Amino acid sequence: MHLLPAWFLRLGAPVLCRPLARLFNKSIATSTVPKQRKLACITSVPKTATPQEHADFRPISITAVLCRMLERVIVREFIYPAIFQPPDQLSCTDQCAFRPTGSTTAALVAILQSVTELLSCNSYVVIITLDFSKTFDTVQHSTLLHKMASMNIPDDVYNWLVDFFSGHSHCTRFRDSTSGQLDISASIMQGSAIGLASYVVNAADLTTVTAGNLMFKYADDTYIVIPASNANSRSAELNNVDCWAQNNNLRLNRAKSVEIIFTNCKRKDAEGLPPQMPDIRRVTSIKMLGVTMTNHLSAGEHVRDVICKSAQSLHAVKLLRCHGMSDDSLKHVYQAVAVVL
Repeated sequence: MHLLPAWFLRLGAPVLCRPLARLFNKSIATSTVPKQRKLACITSVPKTATPQEHADFRPISITAVLCRMLERVIVREFIYPAIFQPPDQLSCTDQCAFRPTGSTTAALVAILQSVTELLSCNSYVVIITLDFSKTFDTVQHSTLLHKMASMNIPDDVYNWLVDFFSGHSHCTRFRDSTSGQLDISASIMQGSAIGLASYVVNAADLTTVTAGNLMFKYADDTYIVIPASNANSRSAELNNVDCWAQNNNLRLNRAKSVEIIFTNCKRKDAEGLPPQMPDIRRVTSIKMLGVTMTNHLSAGEHVRDVICKSAQSLHAVKLLRCHGMSDDSLKHVYQAVAVVL
């Protein structure tokens, strides 16, 4: 049986596909990952335009190509189907990533639709965005594998995952310097194909504790939606998240978590806003999954920002045309710098 996904087989290189299929099948059947494929080189990618400290960099692990290919096979053929049919103690209905119709756009539509519906019978709706410190770096393998063991994953694939997470080591490369290898006893590597899917499984038992409150996740981006009728439950929800984080070797960073209150100014029975929580900052605009929204459900600021960036890109394209760049080259430049906005 070929475990390679259809998109890979369509590359049309059966001479290459058959040996890879045999290699991958053997690796899964024996539940082993060669030691050389457990080595990762961490490259630091800046989170900000002008990084000033270590926390301003995101560690991305560069692993062996063959290992990443097999990871994709494992995720597509086994983990994704198991996520869609989780056991009772796990739930992925609030997870918008890794679904056939899932995307950041779908997540935003779901969040805003819920807020709009709640505002029809509430004078305001609270959204708390959660920030976990070093989300991927501190996940315990034992906790993650315990949750995977309860899912509908074949035994040989589960044993392969156990072997995959054991015996990993990494080094860090910055400019021309490379550190020595260091064994990894926790974490799911950013940059690996199996990393995000593993976090989705790890966070599948994080839910709200108050009826009427909602939770939305897109990978590690997590939002709690609380209507005005449940405003007193904000502390209980955060305490529940704190408890879950501690049990999963994570830490809720309240200093970076924020609260925004969406209001319905047209309601006549408007009531006062709840008092601000002492350890959660309240804001009037928030960036959700790349889109800036104000507390009046306006995306005007985001639209103006996109238009400004597009105008700058178009000005650069005009300058290139004035200097004689061909239309075909201009098309490539336009798609790279303007369409991606």
